Amino acid sequence: MSTPAPVSSMSSYAILGCGSVGHAVAEELEEEGKDVLILDQDESRVEALRDQDLDARRTDIREPEVADLVADRDVLLILASDVEANKAAVSTIRERGGDQYIIVRASDPVSEDELTDAGADVVITPSQVIAESALRALETGELEYKAQQLAEILRSGEGSLGILTHDNPDPDSIASAVALQAIAEFHGVEADILYPGDIGHQENRAFVNLLGIELLSLADEQSLDDYALVALVDHMKSGDMGIETSVDIFIDHYEPDSEFDAEFMDVRPNVSSTSTILTKYIQEFDLSPSEAVATALLYGIRAETLDFKRDTTPADLTAAAYLYPFANHDTLEQVESPSMSPETLDVLAEAIQNRQVQGSHLVSNAGFIRDRDALSQAAQHLLNLEGITTTAVFGIADDTIYLAARSKDIRINIGNVLDDAYGGIGDAGGHSTQGSVEIPLGLFTGIEASEDNRDTLLSLAEEAVRKKLFDAMGVESASESGNGS
Repeated sequence: MSTPAPVSSMSSYAILGCGSVGHAVAEELEEEGKDVLILDQDESRVEALRDQDLDARRTDIREPEVADLVADRDVLLILASDVEANKAAVSTIRERGGDQYIIVRASDPVSEDELTDAGADVVITPSQVIAESALRALETGELEYKAQQLAEILRSGEGSLGILTHDNPDPDSIASAVALQAIAEFHGVEADILYPGDIGHQENRAFVNLLGIELLSLADEQSLDDYALVALVDHMKSGDMGIETSVDIFIDHYEPDSEFDAEFMDVRPNVSSTSTILTKYIQEFDLSPSEAVATALLYGIRAETLDFKRDTTPADLTAAAYLYPFANHDTLEQVESPSMSPETLDVLAEAIQNRQVQGSHLVSNAGFIRDRDALSQAAQHLLNLEGITTTAVFGIADDTIYLAARSKDIRINIGNVLDDAYGGIGDAGGHSTQGSVEIPLGLFTGIEASEDNRDTLLSLAEEAVRKKLFDAMGVESASESGNGS
C-alpha cells in the first residue's frame, strides 16, 4: 500500500453508506466545494440526494464492484450503520490494491480493531465523536465563564493590580505575569509585576532585558498592601503559600500543596505551563498579543516543556501554534543562547568534579559560591548526563547552605523529597521536577560559621546533605560509589 497524500491536499471524496452521518458529512464537503461521490443501497435515499444536486448512485457497498467505482477517489468515508458492510467494503478495496485514505465507522472496540486490521487508516465510533464534541464544548464554555469572572474581578478593583511571581521567577512565571498584565490593561486596570527573590539565571535576565519587561522587587520597598487587587501566577513552584495578604486571583498549572482560597482560581494540572493557560485567556478575550507578550508566552511554554520534549500536552502545542506568528524569533534565539558567566562556569566545574552518583541519582557539592542561581543551572546541566534522572547541587553563601534540585524521574516528586529531607531544619520548596532548599549553616552543622573553619563546615555540610538526601530518596549513600565517571 502506498503512502496516501495528506488529506488537506486531496480533492475528490467518496461516501459509502449515506445515513444521517454520511449526509451531514456530504453537505459539509459540498459547501467547501469538494468533489463528492455518494454510494448507498437505499433507492429512495439516493433519489432524495440527487434531488439536492448531489452525485449519488445506488450500490451495495459490500459488492466487489465498489472498488472500481471509487478507484479515482482520494478519500473514502465508509459510514454505514451496518459495520459488517463497512468491513466488507474496506477489505474489498484493499484487496483490489486501492491505496486511498480510508476513514470508516465502527460500533465498538472489537469492530474498531477488526477494521484497523482490514486496512482502515482512521476508525471512528459515533459515541467517541459525541463524547469528544461534548468535551470540547464543555472546555469552551468553561473558559468563557472563567474569562467573564476574571474580567469582573479586574473591573471591580478600585486601584491597581499587583501580580506576584514565585521566588527567583523563571520564564513561565514571568511570561504568565506579562500576559495577565496585558489582560488587566485591556480592561482598564494598571498592573505591576512583582517578584520576591532574585533573577539570577542568565537566560532569565536576557529574557527580561531583551523583551523590556519591567519587574519590581518586593525587596525594594514594594508592598502587596499598595494594591487593590493581588494575583499569584505560576506561584506553586516556590512551594511557599505564606502570603500575608488576601489573594484575589490565582492561576497556576500546579495544585496548591495546602488548602488555599482566592476569589478567582484557575488551576489546570492537565497542561504543562501556566503560559498555556494565559494564552487561552488572551484568545478568549480576542486580545491580539503584542510581539513582546507573544514572545514571552511562547518562550514560557518552550522552557517549561523543555522545547516540547517534557510532559507536553495538546493544549500546550495549540497555544504555541497560536503564538508563533506573533512572536519575535530572533529575540527567542538570543534568549536561548546567553553567555555563561565565569561564576556559573566555576560552579558547574566544581559540581562535575565533586559529583557522587547512586543509581540514577546525582548529588554534588559546588563549595563556597557567590551566585546561588548558578546552582540551578548546574543541576539542570548535570541532568543531561547519561543514566541520570535526578540531580541536586548545593553550595554555601552568606552562612547559608543553598541547594537546587532537578528531576525527570516520574516516580518521585523532588519537591516532596526535599521537604522530607530538610523541611525540619530549613526552608524547602518545589514540585515534581524541580526544587530548592535554604538551610542556616550553623543550625545544620552545629558549628558557628567563621573564616577559620570554612573547610570543616564544608566537609560536614557535604556529608550531611548527601546522607539526608539519599535517605529521603530511598537509596543508600556509599562513599565508594565515587564520582560516577
